[in-house]
Amino acid sequence: MNTYKSLLILFSIALFSTSEVSAQAKIMYPKNEFRAVWIATVANIDWPKNSTDPVEKQKSDFIEILEAYKKLHYNAVIVQIRSNGDAFYPSELAPWSRNLTAKEGKAPTPYYDTLEWMIAQAHLRGLEFHAWLNPFRATSGTNKEIISAKHDLIKHPEWMIKYAGKYYYNPALPEVQNHLTKIVEEVVHKYDIDAIHFDDYFYPYTVEGEKFNDTESFNKYSNGIELADWRRNNVNTFIKQISISIKKIKPWVQFGISPFGVWRNQSVDPRGSDTQAGQTNYDDLFADPLVWMENNWIDYILPQLYWSLDHPKASYTKLLKWWSENSKNAAIYVGNGSYKIKSDADKKWDSPFEIPNQIDYTRSFNNVQGNAFFSAKWFLNKNQEVTQLLAENQYKFHAIPAAVPNFKKLVLDVPRVTSVIKDKNELVISLQPTRNPVRYVVFYGVDATAEVNSDDPSHILDKYLVLKNNNRLSIRVPIAILENKSKFALSYIDYFGNESKEIITQLPKTVVKPN
Repeated sequence: MNTYKSLLILFSIALFSTSEVSAQAKIMYPKNEFRAVWIATVANIDWPKNSTDPVEKQKSDFIEILEAYKKLHYNAVIVQIRSNGDAFYPSELAPWSRNLTAKEGKAPTPYYDTLEWMIAQAHLRGLEFHAWLNPFRATSGTNKEIISAKHDLIKHPEWMIKYAGKYYYNPALPEVQNHLTKIVEEVVHKYDIDAIHFDDYFYPYTVEGEKFNDTESFNKYSNGIELADWRRNNVNTFIKQISISIKKIKPWVQFGISPFGVWRNQSVDPRGSDTQAGQTNYDDLFADPLVWMENNWIDYILPQLYWSLDHPKASYTKLLKWWSENSKNAAIYVGNGSYKIKSDADKKWDSPFEIPNQIDYTRSFNNVQGNAFFSAKWFLNKNQEVTQLLAENQYKFHAIPAAVPNFKKLVLDVPRVTSVIKDKNELVISLQPTRNPVRYVVFYGVDATAEVNSDDPSHILDKYLVLKNNNRLSIRVPIAILENKSKFALSYIDYFGNESKEIITQLPKTVVKPN
């Protein structure tokens, strides 16, 4: 592994010395960084492993994913809760997913609110939960016999357009936009999520020889606008509506989108990137992320840059530079294609250094604040060489997502310890109630030779969910984490991602025993 480290350092020096970017000095270990993984449920890509798995296996497999990425110091999961007009939760507006129970419309047996449980498990481990919905894809095929009577294809066939072997909601219809907005509102109202997340599917990717037949809607609603502009306006109207709805219900819930990695090619628009992508957001998906950011409709943008660093047609380096220069009013993260490791025609992905070097390059940009990886299974018992490199280098220490630019900046109370109780292998640390609601406590610790520095990620021991019982706040800290540590500090993180100033605390050598 020492050889790997040496090669990584040499590669990074070469990369940063030759890159034509306006980049900051490389930060090896940033304290504030978004680190996420997509957990795809469509076609059982990541979870559940099989739609017929019993509930207990589903739960154990999901916890395995969380624990693996927690160990790698990730801090967020993006979980697909709606993929084909369905739901991974009890809904008045959509049937249970067949990817969860093998039969669309069938609830889990024994019953559990899958989404509520997943959120609780993620938060317990200090992981943000981003609820990922695919809004416009209605089915993955055309076989109506396996479709639930509760599905919109059956209830509202007039909303659908058949295209390339699937059914899609027609984005032009006001009733469709209102219905999909209600679906998002249901999730935001009912569940303690950190974000609503949309992926790259708006109008479907172009399939040669197929026509997306929205002629009737175009004739009815276009008002003289050209087809492409009209479609983009339909998407823009929808994004704006979703944004307003989320913030009305819970202002702290983020709205993020992960568009396809190329906005437009420079060959058709001087504002575009130096790429030769076969399809683009603007021209094929009729999605314009630049407009969404300009109008403050989204809190973060997460373009999917699923290419190698120097890909000849769409390089990671050129695209990252373009998104860095063309993004505003939103946090910028990057989507990385971990699914391509040793599985792609581009042999650059055979190198275990491709992902680590992409992370290093990402960190060289002031305004790019993290990465997300598609998808979860590729670092679970796979590609352990890459995982080890990340654990020893890029993700050696914890990191905390920074508050997104659009969020409220609040001054929080600093924690004050009121009691410490030993409970089995844990310390239950009780805290003074706060004026503003808080979600997490960041726990810092060092040995006797150092002083606690809350700006140093190596001092972060962990991030703990604040447990609330009436007006009492507490966290549960494993005793094992305190080994060789004698100086400690605590800070609060609120629902908007603001972190309080830390308070230095001395845990008592003799803890209070429960009555």
